[in-house]
Amino acid sequence: MSWRIANECAERRFGSAARKQIIMFLADKASDDGSGIWCSKGTIQRHTELSESTVKRTIIDFLREGILIETGRRHCKNGYTVIYRIVLERVAALEPTAEPDIETGVTVNPVQPEPGTGSTVNGVRGSRWTPNHPKTIHKPPTRRREAAEEVEDLEAEKILAAFPEDRIRDRRTSLLLIAAAVKAGVTPDDLLAAVKAYAKESEGYTRSKVCFSDNWFKMRRWEKGLVQIQADREKAREAKAKGRASLAEWIHERHPLCRHITNRQIEDLIASKMVTPEQVRSAGLQT
Repeated sequence: MSWRIANECAERRFGSAARKQIIMFLADKASDDGSGIWCSKGTIQRHTELSESTVKRTIIDFLREGILIETGRRHCKNGYTVIYRIVLERVAALEPTAEPDIETGVTVNPVQPEPGTGSTVNGVRGSRWTPNHPKTIHKPPTRRREAAEEVEDLEAEKILAAFPEDRIRDRRTSLLLIAAAVKAGVTPDDLLAAVKAYAKESEGYTRSKVCFSDNWFKMRRWEKGLVQIQADREKAREAKAKGRASLAEWIHERHPLCRHITNRQIEDLIASKMVTPEQVRSAGLQT
């Protein structure tokens, strides 16, 4: 049993009591890195007292969402048991169960190091500061921080607005998940492009195929769009590199088509050291 994994799962929301019960049972079987979980669905069903269909469906959902991954198989008397690993990065990205901390000015050790401000005892003076002294009160947010938070909120709102309007559900959760993705390193422009790609792809979907915004962001469905965006960028880079190589070859061979090369393209080729100024001039071009 790993207390670390159990505590991490206990402090996150998994969407339902059944999902939380199952992940806590699995966490109880995990090592400190989340690996080494091998127990059959029947074992999970007997210990959690949930229905077999609920256990199977939840395990499938966890695998699809990336919360669980299969790492191998272990032989048993009935064939084999799948070995799972809990992905801590996925768990950490879920919404926490704890309420946000509110700064009240209380120190780590709330006991005052000096006597109180009431009547003195044996002539000992009271505390120099009262508990609500200005130096113990949390300072209000600065304008710079407020402006940064406002920009983040606007970006999240802009991204959510690109989601199909009839499928937006639980705006607060959706916005929190968007903010979490951005804080994890996803650029807002890329996330916006992924949402727009999904909106275009899912046009005309029937009710049974739609995914509401809170679930879409929770299951990180935007990752599919990011993969496509990266692939498109790679193709564009390859096409650009191929085009530059062709231009450099024209200059090397003093091809008649050199006259179509622009000054900006010449500067780019020289800067990338694909051609030299002498080669450019030999081809009849001006550097």
